[in-house]
Amino acid sequence: MATEVRVPELGENIETADVTAVLVEKGDQVQADQPLIEVESDKASLEIPAPAAGTVEEIRIKAGQKIRVGQVILTLGGADAAASKSTEEKAESKEPEKAPAQKEKASESAGPAKASTERASKPADTSEGAFPTGRAPGPASVSATPAETGMPAPASPSVRRLARELGVDINRVQGHGPGGRISMQDVKDHVKGLVQRRGGAAVAGAQPELPDFERFGKTRREPMSGVRRKIADKMSLSWTSIPHVTQFDESDITELEAFRKQKGKLAEKAGGKLTVTAILLKVLAQALRRFPNFNASLDMDHDEIVFKEYVNIGVAVDTDHGLLVPVIRNVDQKGVIEISVELDGIAGRARERKIKPDELQGSNISLTNLGGLGTTYFTPIINWPDVAVLGVGRAKIQAVHRNGAFEPRLMLPLSISYDHRIIDGADAARFLRWIAEVLEQPLHMLL
Repeated sequence: MATEVRVPELGENIETADVTAVLVEKGDQVQADQPLIEVESDKASLEIPAPAAGTVEEIRIKAGQKIRVGQVILTLGGADAAASKSTEEKAESKEPEKAPAQKEKASESAGPAKASTERASKPADTSEGAFPTGRAPGPASVSATPAETGMPAPASPSVRRLARELGVDINRVQGHGPGGRISMQDVKDHVKGLVQRRGGAAVAGAQPELPDFERFGKTRREPMSGVRRKIADKMSLSWTSIPHVTQFDESDITELEAFRKQKGKLAEKAGGKLTVTAILLKVLAQALRRFPNFNASLDMDHDEIVFKEYVNIGVAVDTDHGLLVPVIRNVDQKGVIEISVELDGIAGRARERKIKPDELQGSNISLTNLGGLGTTYFTPIINWPDVAVLGVGRAKIQAVHRNGAFEPRLMLPLSISYDHRIIDGADAARFLRWIAEVLEQPLHMLL
């Protein structure tokens, strides 16, 4: 009996993806966990593996097609029934947007109190911070918001999850569905309205119409990939919602470079590479503990600052399909060698398009190192809802006056962009100077 292989859950709040490649053909013998197709969502590219061994009897999708969670990919003959059944049940358990009212009732019984508790206990995630598109917020509906009526918000679990990830109180969103039901589009429009009211100028749909470029010469057009579209949306959201300020400094890393070369073989034996980025991650983690305002997010809807008790750092990785920011978790609890090994692995998966969606979520601050490209100072854009990002340029030998004479020293350019609503200039100067001084004396990392 043939077994249907369905699209499993691809990550939190990912409903659809584009098929970029079909890796098997009809009649192929496949093994359990062998990649069947490659897909690309608006977050990352990933492979969908076979749930069990078997023979490909029928392929129901093709490259370039858009697929949904739970959709049948292909059928396998002779597949392990238990393993495939588990996969099917997991895919079918994904609740659709329009679930039966009876199913919704149980998930909504906790009401506004539960939504508020979830918001306070779980920090907003960057994974679904896409800048809202679609219909513009219309005039106020005749129905009141759940917050005004005191009734539980009529929204599905997936809509509630999207609201939490965007840092929105679901009870303040006005629904436009039957009975005031709140849809994903209602949540996105609510966020769009907030950005507009807070002075965001470059909001979706606010740009003037492009000129006819053909009047000036030949052109060609290429569709944006899902990853590139996501980058564009996130950068628009960050730039229009965060008042950026960037400060610059430099660090004498002459001794650090000698230390790095001396200890490099230890990292290689462990399977990593002792780079300046790996060392900076450790220093940055210590800085977040010392300066908690940099390890926080702003909740403007509730006039609160969310301080995080954990230290997760995103690292910008340049890939052939766009900039990705995988996240290394609990960096403050790891040694430099362990960080170097993890960094090497996660950066490699990002470049090979094998990064998992949850590896791109949950950063507190980001680090972007452009030194390999020869740049010096630059103004990086903050990855919302973080409040800062550290930029690093290429270190150069400079003549530095020390002890009454000029000496050749290796100087590293540093840039910190920060959210001026929560971080003052003096605090940013102290933060960046502290990092520079620790880099100048590597043994400080042990203290």
